[in-house]
Amino acid sequence: MAVELMLEKWPGKVGELTLGATEQEGGSRSGVIKLGGQTTLPFLFPEGKIPYKPRLAFEIWDIAPLDWPQDLSQVYAHVFADPYLWAEKCVREYKAEILCIKLQGAHPDFGNKTPEQEAELIRGLLKRVDLPLVILGCGDRDKDNLVLPACSEAAKGERCLVGSAAQDNYKTLTAAVLADGHNIIAESPIDINIAKQLNILISDSGLPLERIVINPTIGALGYGLEYAYSIMERARLSALSGDKMVALPFICLVGQEAWRAKEARVGSQETSIIWEALTATALIQAGADLLVMRHPQAVEKVSNYIDNLWG
Repeated sequence: MAVELMLEKWPGKVGELTLGATEQEGGSRSGVIKLGGQTTLPFLFPEGKIPYKPRLAFEIWDIAPLDWPQDLSQVYAHVFADPYLWAEKCVREYKAEILCIKLQGAHPDFGNKTPEQEAELIRGLLKRVDLPLVILGCGDRDKDNLVLPACSEAAKGERCLVGSAAQDNYKTLTAAVLADGHNIIAESPIDINIAKQLNILISDSGLPLERIVINPTIGALGYGLEYAYSIMERARLSALSGDKMVALPFICLVGQEAWRAKEARVGSQETSIIWEALTATALIQAGADLLVMRHPQAVEKVSNYIDNLWG
C-alpha cells in the first residue's frame, strides 16, 4: 500500500530580490544574484517552489582587522593592507560570487575615514571586480548616515545591497538607496515585531518591499543561535501565511558572529572553521538567503552542504 505524503500548501510567498546590475541594466556587474521567492519552508521541495539557492558572500574590510584571530587573519594577512587585492584574492582563489565590503575604517575609533574616501574606495572596487556588492557601514549610526549615502551615490546603478538601516536611522539611508537604485538591509534586534515595523517604515518611505532584506541579527553556535533560529522561523512562517511585511529574504552576518565565539578564537583551526560552518548551516535551515562569511574553508564546506541538499 502506497503511503501518500501530507503536504502543506502555503498561501504566501517570500519576495524576490535582485542583487547586482549588468551592463544591459545600467550597471557593470558580470551577472545578477536572485534571492527569495520561496513558497515553502527551507528545502521542503515537494511542498512548493524554492527557486534560488542560499548564497554565500565573502567579507572584506577597508582596513586591516585588528581583532581577527590568527587562524583567520593568516589567510588574508598579505592582502589586509589593500582591499582591492583582498577582493581579487577572494574572486581569483576562492571563486567568490558576492563580495561584502565592511567600511570599518570610517568608524571614529578605527581611522575615521571620510565619506569621500569611502566613496572613492567603492568606485575603485567596482572597477577592479565585477561581482554584486554588499556594502556595510562601520556600525556608528551618525557616521554611517554620512558615509553610506556617499557610497550609495558612488555605486549608483549597480544595484548593491546597502546597510544597515535601523529604527532610529532608516530615513537617510532609505532616501539614498531609493535615489541610486540599490537594495537596503533592514536590521532589527532579534525581534519579529520590530523587524515588521521597520519594514513598514521603510516601505512607507517609498522603497518597494522587493528591495528590502531583513538582517534579524544572529548569534553564533552556542551563543544565542537557538533564539535567532526561532525568530527567523517565526518570521518565515508568518511570511508563508500571508504577512507581506515579513515576506522578505534574510541576510545573516555569520562570520562576524562565529569568530567572536571563544571556541573559534582559542580552539584549533579545524574547530574554528567548523564553528563558522555549523552556524551557517543551522541558519540555512532557518531560512537564511544570504550568508556573509569569512574563512574560505568554511565557505567551501557550506557550499558543498547547500549543493548536497539541493541535489
